[in-house]
Amino acid sequence: MTTGYFFPHRHILGIDHLSADDIHHILTTAKSFKEISSRPIKKVPTLRGNTIINLFFEPSTRTRLSFEVAAKRMSADTFSIAAATSSATKGETLIDTARNIAAMNPDTLIIRHAFSGAPHMLTRYVDAAIINAGDGTHEHPSQGLLDMLTVHEHKGRLDGLKIAIIGDILHSRVAHSDILGFTKMGSGVFVYGPGTLIPRDLDRLGATVCSNLEDAVADADVVMTLRIQKERQNDPLLPSLREYAQRFGVTRDVVALARPDALVMHPGPINRGIELMPDVADGSQSVILDQVTNGVAVRMALLYLVMGNTPATG
Repeated sequence: MTTGYFFPHRHILGIDHLSADDIHHILTTAKSFKEISSRPIKKVPTLRGNTIINLFFEPSTRTRLSFEVAAKRMSADTFSIAAATSSATKGETLIDTARNIAAMNPDTLIIRHAFSGAPHMLTRYVDAAIINAGDGTHEHPSQGLLDMLTVHEHKGRLDGLKIAIIGDILHSRVAHSDILGFTKMGSGVFVYGPGTLIPRDLDRLGATVCSNLEDAVADADVVMTLRIQKERQNDPLLPSLREYAQRFGVTRDVVALARPDALVMHPGPINRGIELMPDVADGSQSVILDQVTNGVAVRMALLYLVMGNTPATG
């Protein structure tokens, strides 16, 4: 990124729409915001007078809270709406909900929805900037960005790394965004999971599908595990969770196949003892809590940038 780089995006709908320069700019901006969260008074007036609305139609802890924290630390007025307490329970459509919110003139709308493409659709009905906080099985761009920031902080680069992603790739919007993001930044992404949970077109996104866990993890710089997303499965795609843990669970022995300084990551929530063993999740190579910390910084950067700001950091 060069000084004075102009961030060209009004919305953050997916990693697919971002260039490598855009990603670099976002990560650099996020790093500049991290210091704010370590201050005794964690607040700056950067977005004072701006209104940000969180519209979450699916459960969330980390994403929703970190967007709220990010907005408040920049002094924005923040409001959160959950589907269970909205007029959606009375039959109101998503478009009508969005139009009514737009009539209150917010500056940014952050949306999580079970339907892939919902944030894209709303750009046709709402003047506010829209940030995708996870849409169906499509993308979760802010998670992908915070994952890249975490790896870059620990490795000093993204180019030339081997990223292993293990688990339910088919239903994971995180996997989709991570594959797109890491490959754009020069990493090699290797995936492994049950055959029923691996999409057929992953090579189109740049990922390599491995036939066994050992090949996926061997010499990896990062080992990322994903939970089984049972809420997105109409029919069971696995014999049992016990068998899954035995065949696909990441243990100390599995991590030992990776590089000695490999990072262990998970987007959360963790199903301990299934996709990731507790001693690995809490071990010295785990950077899972770093991911959470970086989530605030990345979301501060996204809110800052979609509102037309272009920091002159190099």
